[in-house]
Amino acid sequence: MSAPHRSDVAPSTLSVALLDEGVEVEYTDGRRTLYRGVPERMSDTLTTKPGRDLHVLVTDPTESEGVLVYVNDLKTHDDILESTGVGRVVLGHEEEEELFPGVVVRRVGELRFEVDADPEAARGRVFAFVEDDWSEESYEFVTETVDDEADETDGSREVDADGSREVDADGSNAADVDEAGVTEDDA
Repeated sequence: MSAPHRSDVAPSTLSVALLDEGVEVEYTDGRRTLYRGVPERMSDTLTTKPGRDLHVLVTDPTESEGVLVYVNDLKTHDDILESTGVGRVVLGHEEEEELFPGVVVRRVGELRFEVDADPEAARGRVFAFVEDDWSEESYEFVTETVDDEADETDGSREVDADGSREVDADGSNAADVDEAGVTEDDA
């Protein structure tokens, strides 16, 4: 049985709160939802796992408001989306669309999506929430990865495979690490 016909719905501006436990969105009807967890930072293309729901949120520069779009949501009726302020875009096979300036979503194959985002072009923070009935994943698009930032500093360090030694990113200048994570240099 095929899904009922669904159309694109324009999003409204929603209240957004960036909390320690996740990202909270308040719909225009006053209800709230919480996308749980600290989003994983992404600087590359995000490709979803097959069959997952994809929601994209772009905040304004103040990070207190934003717009939320569901990608290929075929379950929610248009009138419900309109009453909550959530937008929807429906993509055909191999089709892509720029949801916001700097945020492009494309359908890859039958059940996957890719998201490319440039937060500077979007003029706000860009989040992608990927979920199904069993799991939730949160991502935030950034200009560069945390690893890129660490590599640019002289003090970037990693812990070796057994957790007993702290080493510079290039493997030199090792220091012993005790069970509490304190190096000999710190003691």
